[in-house]
Amino acid sequence: MRIILITARLPHGATEAFMIPEIRQMRAAGHEVLIVPRSASGPIIHGQELLDYTCRASWWSARAWRKSTRVSAALRVLGESRSGAVALKNLAMVPKALWLADMAVRWRADHIHAHWAGTTATMAWLASEWSGVPWSFTAHRWDIVENNLLAQKARHASFARFISQDGLRMARALGVGQDANAAVVRMGVALPQRAAPVRDNGVVLCPARLTEVKGHWVLLEAWRELKTRDVRGELWLAGDGELRSELETRTKTFGLSDSVKFLGAVPHEKLLSMYGEGAVEAVVLTSLDLGNGNHEGVPVALVEAMSYGIPVVATASGGTSELVTPGTGLLVTPGDAPATAGALDRLLQDAGLRRSLGDAGRRRAMEAHDVVRVVKELVSAFEAARRQPAVAA
Repeated sequence: MRIILITARLPHGATEAFMIPEIRQMRAAGHEVLIVPRSASGPIIHGQELLDYTCRASWWSARAWRKSTRVSAALRVLGESRSGAVALKNLAMVPKALWLADMAVRWRADHIHAHWAGTTATMAWLASEWSGVPWSFTAHRWDIVENNLLAQKARHASFARFISQDGLRMARALGVGQDANAAVVRMGVALPQRAAPVRDNGVVLCPARLTEVKGHWVLLEAWRELKTRDVRGELWLAGDGELRSELETRTKTFGLSDSVKFLGAVPHEKLLSMYGEGAVEAVVLTSLDLGNGNHEGVPVALVEAMSYGIPVVATASGGTSELVTPGTGLLVTPGDAPATAGALDRLLQDAGLRRSLGDAGRRRAMEAHDVVRVVKELVSAFEAARRQPAVAA
């Protein structure tokens, strides 16, 4: 198949590396993939080779505007927006969608798939209306909460993918009907051939953006508690974000500068090599539930760590408990620093527990998140869309 994949920024920026395994597997399976970032700006941190099949041409196309005689489709789509802010965001996608429709026809695309249910899905929807190329989207978490015509998009798309049961439940509450072609297809990861070598170095890694929902302040509170118990080890924070300065200050205030390292945005390949080399003894995510659906989906960062047999500590937030089932990791209540400290203490002190959780976590990742199986399922849905009549706007 010839598949256009719309991203928010990838290969630019630091926040969409989780898409890379599926893109690579599609190409490995013989499909042609053209990446179209909605906003092609920012540094290239992950997947330098993606540039070889990324379209970064100007969004403006006089040819596309001359050929477009179906602006009414855009007006009908935008007219369904319930708020002025959402309507304006969608309106800004019209020239990009016109360009994309023209390009999809010239590239002879078989399918257009958008990651995120927000403006990237708006682009895909409009481009499909103008080009006749079937489209679909993957919804994650914040984009479900944003509810940018979510029910309408699920109804008109050939396929609406949700990465967790929790996400699909949220979408149902927002009006995504049972008649919509919506289903849970979990994010896939490239499974390593073998587990990471066993180390006893006390390194605990938190691979997460430094934002409020990730709950780093809880983790620092927990780490301070561990240090009062003279527990060995170092805490590495792999990620960047708006809270970095605040968290660095808190680290100094807590007297943790000797045992807490801020690694910044770590390239995806480097992170995986750290796992493969056994540089990390445990992985932790202390994600919070901020209300109104503002919580985790199913964190790919945890899936990747588990696929290497690295034991994890996480919070029962959003879809995380769909991944970290009993015996495959340690789950604690979001925001509970003492419980987090206790779970980390157990792991760091008990090599047998680390081994058993690591082995079970690896089996869980292999069972539910094998990228080969996931991509087969996605492509099957794309192929089925070619045989179905389009839904009129």
